[in-house]
Amino acid sequence: MDAANVIRSNSLKYQQNGAGFSPAALYASHKNLVEAEIQRFVPEGYPVSLYQPIRYALTAGGKRIRPVLVLLATEAVGGTTARALPAAVAMELLHTFTLIHDDIIDRADLRRGHPTIHVKWNTNTALLAGDALIALAYKSLLKTATPRLPEIASVFTKALSEVCEGQASDTEFEERMRVSFDDYISMISKKTGAFIVASLWIGALIGNGGDDEIAALRRYGEALGRAFQLQDDLLDITGSETSLGKPVGADLLEGKKTAPLIMALKRARGKEKDLLQSIVRRGKAYPREISRVKRLYEKLGVLKDIQHIIDESVREANSELLFLHESNARRTLRWLAETLARRTC
Repeated sequence: MDAANVIRSNSLKYQQNGAGFSPAALYASHKNLVEAEIQRFVPEGYPVSLYQPIRYALTAGGKRIRPVLVLLATEAVGGTTARALPAAVAMELLHTFTLIHDDIIDRADLRRGHPTIHVKWNTNTALLAGDALIALAYKSLLKTATPRLPEIASVFTKALSEVCEGQASDTEFEERMRVSFDDYISMISKKTGAFIVASLWIGALIGNGGDDEIAALRRYGEALGRAFQLQDDLLDITGSETSLGKPVGADLLEGKKTAPLIMALKRARGKEKDLLQSIVRRGKAYPREISRVKRLYEKLGVLKDIQHIIDESVREANSELLFLHESNARRTLRWLAETLARRTC
């Protein structure tokens, strides 16, 4: 089932159970708010060599998950969307910074089917665009009208530090022969999970949520971030180049140790283990090896078992929502976790 059908199917289920309410429609509405505010906030400005690539990165597509989570968390604890919009934009700007710099580190040619900034322009331009996005993110965050702004800024900065730590660990893993599954989960909790948790945490602070509500949303975010990254890992090997916007098996081609490879290395024996270890030793897979590795993953039950972890993580995330009052925002958070875990891109 493709992404559009997953969204439509899940949203229909909620309409049938909730007097016509559509989580997909609320998500789309919030996403449109964020898009419009980004366009308004980010200048076309001078020098063109800086702002043109920034706007290119921001208009290259994307689900806008993190900013929408800010808005939904604010609403879920009784706050208003308008007050949370500057912080929502800030999260997307900061996330975009990480994508630009990740692409440099990974030497990636494509992002969402488009040339990456360091390819379309050059590495120096990409570095400066990423750096400027950090400044723009803080500029937007500081427009948040709340007495809890110092606490929000602290959460925002903590998340930025953790993402950098996670990226450093991910890069370090490329040089290590052995990485445990626990090490990997710890890394993705920072590299991927930190911004997801921060988005919910900041949204709850803006909405003046109670301690129990904030804690529940943070735990929801931790489980959601884990499910989201593991699903990314599966899609890298099971998706299509058209839907992914990059080559199938890109993680293997770039020498990344993701969940399927780590799990398969532990289970494989004989020639199968030799194949995986040779990929690790040389620091990348050859394109001709991708289909063989996929078959090996299937044989070892790796893809099935990671899907099970994803499903358990979604259940864990949604159980935390029971600490919140029933609302359309809460229902959309539940729908979002289920939808992200079944996406195809």
